[in-house]
Amino acid sequence: MATSKAAPKRQQGVWAENIKTIVYAVLIAVGVRTVMFEPFNIPSGSMIPTLLVGDYLFVSKYSYGYSKYSMPLSPPLFHGRIFGALPKRGDVAVFKWPRDNSTDYIKRIIGLPGDRIQVKQGQLYVNGELAPRAAEGVFTAKDQGIRTELRRYQETLPGGVKHDILKATDGASNAQRSDFDPAREFDANNTVEYTVPPDHVFAMGDNRDMSSDSRFMNSSGVGFVPVENLVGRAEILFFSIESDPNDNWWAFWEWPFKIRYSRILKFIH
Repeated sequence: MATSKAAPKRQQGVWAENIKTIVYAVLIAVGVRTVMFEPFNIPSGSMIPTLLVGDYLFVSKYSYGYSKYSMPLSPPLFHGRIFGALPKRGDVAVFKWPRDNSTDYIKRIIGLPGDRIQVKQGQLYVNGELAPRAAEGVFTAKDQGIRTELRRYQETLPGGVKHDILKATDGASNAQRSDFDPAREFDANNTVEYTVPPDHVFAMGDNRDMSSDSRFMNSSGVGFVPVENLVGRAEILFFSIESDPNDNWWAFWEWPFKIRYSRILKFIH
């Protein structure tokens, strides 16, 4: 009798320990995701060549301090940032789209509060000074299964940060087209001079002609990014796989050949 009663108690004890272990694991995972690192994947080509479609990366949550957007579901527990720090010009950062405060975007921080940003003939100017660029040949970009040959440049931002960008042209203005209508179209290669407001940053994609970013101030663009919307800084790629909308997901025998092994554990600059 004693043995038969002890067995259910031991079974209950095992179940209780298993549940506690699961709860602890979940709490640790949520804590790490909130305070330290969060994984993201790249679904579009706006940051090519720095980030490719199918890249998976870790973002450090502590780099810029913490806001409500640092936490899952962005609970409105407080406003502003705790232990806040401005990003450095040239950082690749994840932020919440200012139009809905929920969609994740990833771009390069080009302008800080008070900076004057302008694009003229496809080239970047920061505080009236040209950000020089050096030609690096042609880059074959692949996005949504479409291959495009683009011009590759190494751009140098004020402060000395160097990074690669892509351009569809050498920088010719859309306004030079005979059918260009400034009342209906926005020329991202020739913009007004933007002054970044306090507590905001200016972000641009490295794939300059294929990026909706802070140059676009309309309802579908990004505009100025509030510092509060920053989620974290992109740090390292932990996985990368070629993505094509025509691929069959069930063709598992093709998976090993689609992994970009050279990009695994690659730091993001």
